[in-house]
Amino acid sequence: MRNPRNEPLSAARPKTRAAGETPPERKCILTGRHGDRDDLVRLAISPEGLVLPDPLARAPGRGAWIGISRADLEKAAANGKLKGALARAFKGAPLTIPEDLGQRTESGLVRALTDRLGIELRAGNILLGTEKIAQGCRSGAVRFLAHASDAGSDGPNKLAQAWRVGEQAEGSGLKGVILPLDRAALSVALGRDNVVHLGITDAAATERVAGPLRRLMRFLGHETDAAVEPDSGEAANDDIDTKGE
Repeated sequence: MRNPRNEPLSAARPKTRAAGETPPERKCILTGRHGDRDDLVRLAISPEGLVLPDPLARAPGRGAWIGISRADLEKAAANGKLKGALARAFKGAPLTIPEDLGQRTESGLVRALTDRLGIELRAGNILLGTEKIAQGCRSGAVRFLAHASDAGSDGPNKLAQAWRVGEQAEGSGLKGVILPLDRAALSVALGRDNVVHLGITDAAATERVAGPLRRLMRFLGHETDAAVEPDSGEAANDDIDTKGE
């Protein structure tokens, strides 16, 4: 019997590192906890000194990392802890924290996810339409199964059953992921009408989608599967970097 390719979100863990290589880690400036950089959100400073989210972690210059939910970020901003942490992280550089940093961060993370979904659809790595997804699931072609937040239960349950059949994993509990996006948001992202379900058919594409998805879900305070927790290992990096990568 084949092992299921992934539990919900488990494919978020990059598989391209050399065997035994420690995943790059960063430290949250607010909690002091270390984690895989793919699980944290990077903040950067604009030339005008405005603190802004850097969802793709590509902005030049120094960056500071946070590994907390939006609610906790807004609480830290209100009580002054965020300002102090950023001042230390950026060595006292003049900076301004926008009042809507939480909303900007969420919007940026949503955009990162929806842009990635659009790219993978254009690359031919995503199946849409219940029947096409079901056929892909039963044939073993689907690597990752996901549903809109307002999908209901019948559709996801039927597709999950088809996926388990295709993976020869009946009784395993293998199921798809409920996305933090409703069908309207998915439809806009993918340029199709009434997108409720999607199946990803490529392993590398699954990794590329699962990374921003995991970041967004954690920022929204959603529980994630244990399989997407950062790998253990000694933390070798501080909370500051000097480039986006």
